[in-house]
Parts: sequence; structure tokens; C-alpha cells
Amino acid sequence: MTDILQNRRRFLGSLLTLAGSAAAPFSLNLAAISAAAAVEATDYKALVCLFLNGGNDQGNTVLATDPNSWSAYGAARLTTDGGTIALPSAGQSGGVLPIFPQTTQAGRSFALHPSLAPLKQLFDGGRAAIIANVGTLVQPTTKAQFLAGTAVLPPKLFSHNDQQSVWQSSQPEGARSGWGGRMADILAASNSNATFSSVSAGGNALFLSGRTINQYQIGSEGAVPVLNLDGDLFGVPAAANPLRSIVSAPRTNRFETEHAAVVARAISAQSTLGGAMLAAGAGGVPDPTPYVNPNTKASAVNPLAVQLQTVARIIGARSTLGVRRQVFYVSLSGFDTHDGQRQRQADLLARVAHAIAYFDGVMAALQGTDLRKNVTLFTASDFGRTFASNGDGTDHGWGSHHFIVGGAVKGNNIYGTFPPVGLGHELDIGGGALLPSLSVDQYGATLATWFGVPAAQLPDVFPNIVNFSQQNLGFMG
Repeated sequence: MTDILQNRRRFLGSLLTLAGSAAAPFSLNLAAISAAAAVEATDYKALVCLFLNGGNDQGNTVLATDPNSWSAYGAARLTTDGGTIALPSAGQSGGVLPIFPQTTQAGRSFALHPSLAPLKQLFDGGRAAIIANVGTLVQPTTKAQFLAGTAVLPPKLFSHNDQQSVWQSSQPEGARSGWGGRMADILAASNSNATFSSVSAGGNALFLSGRTINQYQIGSEGAVPVLNLDGDLFGVPAAANPLRSIVSAPRTNRFETEHAAVVARAISAQSTLGGAMLAAGAGGVPDPTPYVNPNTKASAVNPLAVQLQTVARIIGARSTLGVRRQVFYVSLSGFDTHDGQRQRQADLLARVAHAIAYFDGVMAALQGTDLRKNVTLFTASDFGRTFASNGDGTDHGWGSHHFIVGGAVKGNNIYGTFPPVGLGHELDIGGGALLPSLSVDQYGATLATWFGVPAAQLPDVFPNIVNFSQQNLGFMG
């Protein structure tokens, strides 16, 4: 009974804390607007997490193409029916796209998936880099430790929900804060309006939830309004419409008070953002051109590019909103390619590359200002996939390769040692699933350092970073 009462008090205390922060006015007053006008573009930074839901296959995304690697690649990607999920070699129709990193790796050569041509241009131009074999780790781990069961491992490996959660928060499903939100907690004081420190254009994201900061979710049409607050309502004239006070007025019941505070916060935030963010299309942030499906050659709207357009519209409002540090989240689903992988991944990666290239172009001239050095986009995913085919696709793996894009990125390079290719090597824990060489904590801490998180506070954001001697991977300028 005592435990129940204590838990109830903690729960109600949390509600009151949320209500107190939510009850504060969110519309910008004249003083806030004056402060916002002083925000310099050079003092603004944003991080954009692009999450590839389902677990992207790294083996066909970034490839080692030196003779030994290419031979092992072809042998490992054969399917049970005598076919293959391997890609054609460079120079063949639909073949892989060679890249030439600044730092060589023991005579190895590399290429990208043929759908990633726009991303290859960014890589060649020095505005994109690759992180090799990164994944969820608690501490540095060897294959021998993994097989002997002596390593401390991330919980529930190979589970979608849990590994998405560990990637975004360092904890399995049920976690309450992510490392994007925890960064926003630390740096929210840089913003005169903390409401827009943490913004998702890709749905609810654990990554953006802070201990004190609440993520703000937005749709492609802009800030989501509470409807019918100001017009005629069931015959009641607009001037007498009582709905606003009904849904947002304080109550004596604590649960009702919390609900009213959340609604009031939503109303005020929508009003502020709706009047500040740039328009979509002519006169604002240009609409993305259609992307081309590499399988059907048909043109279509790319929803991921539309999400990034929404992010750009909010970044364009940074001065009006008075924000200097923002964390964003966008996502694309469909990467759980147990079957039909060559066709499905080709289309998905075409969307990724098209959207990233579009966003880079927008950042190059947003409101006449080049913001590419101020905005960094990075990819993440549940996990990588097995190198061995399961028949027509691949199964859940562990380590994977990821991209970092932006003007502050030390691009045209691969960071970390690219793993051996094929099966049975020192990082293969079964079926070609890669034991990560670099941890998500190291990956995130490098981004967080650029973003402005003090070194002493990195363990508050990344609890496992203390287990790794190298806390900065060096890919940010």
C-alpha cells in the first residue's frame, strides 16, 4: 500500500510539473520578439534525425568493391533458388556507384547503391560522410565475448521496437526520454521559446522526448490546430463561442487541470508557429520535385522530402521564434526487407537520396542565406541486416553504415574501419550480422559536441559514453 501511495504521489507530482510548464503563456510577447530579432544566423544550429524504420540493409547500401571483398559479397548474397540479391558491378547497367574516400583503407575500394546518385554527389562534394559499422553497444565488445556470453549487451537485440528504442534513448521499449530530447533539455536555455526546441515532422518519436522538454509534432500542412475555437459553433455566434474556455480553463481536478494545460499549450503553440513558419511553395520553401521510382520509372511525390520541407519551413522561422538550437525528426518506413529486397530497397533509397539532396539545396539558399554549415542531417535505423540472404531478402542484423550530411561535416570520407565482407569473419556473429565497431553513443556524442553540449554533460545524454575511450569520431568540423 505504501508503494502504491508513493507511486501515486510521484505520478501526480509529474502531472503538476507538466501543468505548471504548460500553463505558462506560449505566444510571443513584444519582449520575446525583440530578443528573437537579435538571433544571428551564425549562432543557429539544428540537428535532423532521419530514421529508417525497419532496419536498413547496409550490405547493399555502402559496398566494398576491391576484388576480395567483391568476390565474398557475391558469394554471400546468393539466394536459395539460385538467384542473388547482390547488385551489378560498376560499369554494368544499374551497377553500383564508385566513391573515393579521402582516407584509404588498406587498398580497399568502395561504392554506393545505384539509387543513391544524389547522395554520391554530396559525398563527392565534401558535404556528406559515412560512418561504418555503427550500432547499439553498452561497452566495446569482441566476438569472443559475445559468443561466450561475457559481454554486457544492449537489451533485446534484433527486436524492432526495442532496438528502435535503444538507438533513440539507450534503453529498451518503455523508455521515457531520447538523446535528442535530452540534448534539447540542456540547450533549451538558448531559446527564448523552448516549445520549438524539439520538433517532429515524422510522427511521435522517443528520440525527441526530453526529461523536461516536450516534443512538438507537426504535419505537412503546418501546425495542427484545435478546430472550431473561433467560428460559429452549433448556432452560437463566433463572438460568444465558449469552446476555448471549456477546453482550456483550469479545473480543480488534477487530471482535468493537466488536460486543460496541454490543450492550452497546443492552442498557443499553433497560433505562434502558424504565424511564423514559412509558406510551402512559391514565396516560401519550394516544393520538392517528384522523385522517380527506379523500378517502375514512374514519378511520384516523395513524402520524406515533404517532411524535410516542413523542417525547412520551421528553420526559416528561427528568428521570429527566437530559437538558436533545434532538434528535428523525420522518418521513412519499409526497410524490414525480409523479401523482395532488391526492388524494395532500391525504391526506398531513391526516396532517401532525393529527399536529402532536396533538403541540402533548400538549406543552401533559405531566405537568401546559406545555412548548410548550421544544419546537420544524419541517418539512423533499428539495426543492419544479415549479409546472408534468407531467400529473397535478409533478416535482422546489428551493425550498419550511416550517412551524415551538411556543410559542417568533414565529408568525402568513411569514418571507422569498414568491416570485412561475407560470412565467418571476426565481426560476423551469425549469418553475417555485424558486431558493431562503433557505438551509437560515440556517433551521437560527436554530433552533440558540434551542437554545443558541454563535454561534462555528455554522460547525461549518452549514459554509455563513459565506457568508450574515443568519444568524438572526428567527422564534424
